[in-house]
Amino acid sequence: MGNQLDIALKEWSVAISALEAGETIMLLRKGGIREVGGRFTVAHDRVLLYPTYEHQRTELLKPPYRCKVELVASGWHPAVIPISSWAQITDVIEVTEQSALDALLPLHIWNDLFAAERFRWKPRSPLYVLLLRVFRLVKPVMIPYQDSYGGCRSWIELDPSIDLTESKPVLADQNYAAQVEEIYRRVGQEAHHVGSQSHQENNA
Repeated sequence: MGNQLDIALKEWSVAISALEAGETIMLLRKGGIREVGGRFTVAHDRVLLYPTYEHQRTELLKPPYRCKVELVASGWHPAVIPISSWAQITDVIEVTEQSALDALLPLHIWNDLFAAERFRWKPRSPLYVLLLRVFRLVKPVMIPYQDSYGGCRSWIELDPSIDLTESKPVLADQNYAAQVEEIYRRVGQEAHHVGSQSHQENNA
């Protein structure tokens, strides 16, 4: 497994900040307009975290996170994008019951309105709960914006790739494992990991 990575997962800037602070390990996804069939699929289990700003909505966040959102005009993006972390997507959990989604409410940054909107959109498709083991880069890397990074899709390829050497996990192994176990307990499922939680290979 190499120390260079160029695949990024797009997510609200406020959510990435919470992941980097160890305040949550969870993202909720269904899909983007420009994704195949409009459905979300986990094409990669190691991703850089790419912050987005345009579609952040304060009314969908819990109160402590609303003040951290800088509202921007439609279509706006920074000239350069700060990439300060990457993640191993260790688990992907399909949630099809509202009760399971409600049980996860204390463990992420969004309020019940956000969760309900995500759950009701395309009701025949499951909601995906992504669990991310996040690592901070030694220092942020500034990536010039390109048009290919835009649009309503989850996965993009960055140019150039970013060096992961000496990046550090946000949470200790035991802390992360305990949170994963608690999430599975709340949704009433058994653990099914999609990627290794170990960081040893990436620091070789």
